[in-house]
Amino acid sequence: MLTTATSTDVGRLGARMAVLPVGSFEQHGDHLPLITDTVIACLIAERIADTYELFLLPPITISCSHEHEGFPGTVSIAATTLTAVVDDIRDSLARAGVDKLVLVNDHGGNYVLSNITQQANVTGPRVTLFPGRGDWTAAREHAGMETTNHADMHGGELETSLLLHAHPELVGDGFQSADHEADHRPHLLVTGMRGYTETGIIGRPSAATAAKGEAALINLTASFEDHLGALTSES
Repeated sequence: MLTTATSTDVGRLGARMAVLPVGSFEQHGDHLPLITDTVIACLIAERIADTYELFLLPPITISCSHEHEGFPGTVSIAATTLTAVVDDIRDSLARAGVDKLVLVNDHGGNYVLSNITQQANVTGPRVTLFPGRGDWTAAREHAGMETTNHADMHGGELETSLLLHAHPELVGDGFQSADHEADHRPHLLVTGMRGYTETGIIGRPSAATAAKGEAALINLTASFEDHLGALTSES
């Protein structure tokens, strides 16, 4: 999950755009590890950095997981802390001549990343947030998944498929019988996940396959080209 590039490697690459994976450290039921979001963010970030020759950064591994508190192992930081970390990273990159940043986020609770992105782009394209909801939807459709973003929100078909493809050793037994439906979640911001699931899962991990995960990753990599075009529209 960590880049092994040397300073010389980065110098030769000469990229003016960096890719920052943003994950989390939170419960994902019995069959997926606490680092699931970080692993997936790194998987996507590494693929797009390699494909489009961008500067890959190590991940932010703890973020805004407050809706998962109450489940053992979950650790969060404040939205203001995450904002400060991203701002400091952007400032450091800018001093090195890297003036554009891709935030690869795989945790839905990091709402503040949308605000960071919008604010950064007031004077021109500087930051993009990927994947967006439409990118995830397209990836699901391309992979032939049975579920939607809303129904399969946590520890379900999509996340389990991506790990079955890239890191099957991280997927525990029991995902075949871990499905839990909670499509109606009107008070999620008030009750957190505990209000809608006892296991921590909302989705259908039983539908997951490694082939679906591979197809989703391929589609996400292709989808990023459009984001890259928007971010470099001034160039």
